[in-house]
Amino acid sequence: MKKYFSLVLFAHSVFALPFAMIGFFLGVTTTENPFSWYKLILVLLCMVFARNSAMAFNRYLDRNIDAKNPRTKMRDIPAGKVSANEALIFVIANCVLFAVTTYFINPLCFYLSPVALFVVLFYSYTKRFTALCHLVLGLGLALAPIGAYIAVTGHFALVPVLYSFTVLFWVSGFDIIYALQDEDFDREEKLHSIPSALGIKNALNVSVLLHVLSATCVILPVFFTEFSWVYYVGVVFFCSMLVYQHMLVKPNDISKVNRAFQTLNGYASVVFAICFLIDAYIRYKG
Repeated sequence: MKKYFSLVLFAHSVFALPFAMIGFFLGVTTTENPFSWYKLILVLLCMVFARNSAMAFNRYLDRNIDAKNPRTKMRDIPAGKVSANEALIFVIANCVLFAVTTYFINPLCFYLSPVALFVVLFYSYTKRFTALCHLVLGLGLALAPIGAYIAVTGHFALVPVLYSFTVLFWVSGFDIIYALQDEDFDREEKLHSIPSALGIKNALNVSVLLHVLSATCVILPVFFTEFSWVYYVGVVFFCSMLVYQHMLVKPNDISKVNRAFQTLNGYASVVFAICFLIDAYIRYKG
């Protein structure tokens, strides 16, 4: 079990999981659907299975590329810790578990489960033919808030979609920053990314634009839902983390990419989600 789960970086769950909780409790507090531990556990299981599938499939598909890249050659498959077949079995098992779990949530979630799996798995192919791969990754994680909301309510709504766009632009922006590390390698191997296509300076400009769009989308819900001051604190913190990471990473200095990618974005999602949940609790009890 330890060998299989070494394929999955659970630290990266801090990006999508907090927004899944936002979608879930948005459904509880803004509709007549009651809170259910049963559904919450099912949503958490879906997040785990989808994350396992996506991460392990990426490792499986990129195993030969990872072996050539000095930054990634010690990942599990190229390092021989996990075989390619074992990784593929792990992917298939988690895809099946994801679909089965959605069956017990509601019909809409079950019917949409193949779409969700296609998006999160398809990302791993995209770097082979398009520099827009960062947006596909963002789309995969953006399914978290709207998916959790549908799990509670069984239908779509505008506000959770706004949170999905928040995640889409946010993740796409910081994935571009992360990809700066592989600019030369991607170009040599004919892999596609914004940094390899546009260069570091222009790639950072695109990342800034995406993060401006993300900040806009995280603010827009205030026009459709009543929030307390706690939510606004979360918005300010989230936006400040977006600004700070762009202060850390410069065209002539990308040495702090990992700090910007992991630490700041982890803080951004967790603190924002905590503020949202406290605000939701206040409104729900009130």
